[in-house]
Amino acid sequence: MCNDYRLMVDAASIAKDFADLKIKIRFDEGIPNLQAREDIKITDVGPIVRTINEGDEAELVQRRWSWPGPNKRPVYNFRSEGREFTSNRCLIVADGFYEFTGPNDPKKKRKDKWLFTKKDEPIFCIAGIWRDTPDVGQAFTMLTMEPGPDILPYHDRQIVILERNLWADWLDPTVSAKSLIKPLQAGTLSVEQVG
Repeated sequence: MCNDYRLMVDAASIAKDFADLKIKIRFDEGIPNLQAREDIKITDVGPIVRTINEGDEAELVQRRWSWPGPNKRPVYNFRSEGREFTSNRCLIVADGFYEFTGPNDPKKKRKDKWLFTKKDEPIFCIAGIWRDTPDVGQAFTMLTMEPGPDILPYHDRQIVILERNLWADWLDPTVSAKSLIKPLQAGTLSVEQVG
């Protein structure tokens, strides 16, 4: 499953993208200094957008990716099937994510690394949830689902990538989460081998 993603844009660009969708972003904790990062890995801090006070405004904050599960292993992906997620939804901002497959070259020891990006869009959002934990404070996880056609050749699960017109709905807990979680159409994602 996805354990590595990418974000190469700054906070102002993210806020503008959301403003174009009529989602006003606040920075109650200050505008984060988002550095371009090729790899955001489990337990790293990454930007999320979440609703403020169940209203029509949202905030961009940086939080830890994953919280400790019952066995103390990090919960960085969370199955969406059969769940409604009526609170603590968030949008995980990214411009790419990685999947890994067994190496094509049998002499290689490391897995092949594949970068997925969304065609014609500078950023996209992954459906997530966040929670406050006694161990690490507030943290988020990515929701997963059955793979869509672009991911199926590489993995048997995928993260939930929301179309732009669904971002505001994901932040609205009165909209059914189940109605928003669906695979992207074939050809929506570009993929290239990067390692």
